[in-house]
Amino acid sequence: MTQKQEDIQKENQKDEEIIEETSSVDEVKNESEETSEVDPLQEKITELEKANKNLEDKELRLQAEIQNIQQRNARETQALLKYDGQKLAAAILPAVDNLERALDVNAEDEVAQQIKKGVEITLNTLKQALKDRGIEAIGTVGESFDPTKHQAIQSVESDLESDKIAQVLQKGYMLHDRVLRPAMVAVSQ
Repeated sequence: MTQKQEDIQKENQKDEEIIEETSSVDEVKNESEETSEVDPLQEKITELEKANKNLEDKELRLQAEIQNIQQRNARETQALLKYDGQKLAAAILPAVDNLERALDVNAEDEVAQQIKKGVEITLNTLKQALKDRGIEAIGTVGESFDPTKHQAIQSVESDLESDKIAQVLQKGYMLHDRVLRPAMVAVSQ
């Protein structure tokens, strides 16, 4: 080979190297273009996945809130039913008191005895109706004084122990576990 041929061959080799470098740069460029196209897609996918998780979290929270509302509603409904007759009972209690006072009067003639018997029947009917609805009388002589159920009007000397009910001035009433009217009592010293 001549010198000229060798020079041409070297130039060809250089050209091939340049072409190889250029094609490898093009490949890297193409890969980066693909990556740059993939990056926005991957970002969008990640963004949508986060949004999906947020929506799932909101859904769970809303379901829990709905369940809490349903439970609260059930408790309130149950309480309403439990204490349903509270206002009516409070309105009837003075009538019960008056009937009991009427029975304390001595009836000497036959007509008064019959009236007393009618009042007694009426009173027993009212008491039974109250009892059927869960309303019970509270405050009896000898019972321990409880400020949540009894209202002390006075304190008196008595044979009973201290802080016991010596006299009931007006009966109290409870509806299940709720005091409708505290008993007015005299407490022993």
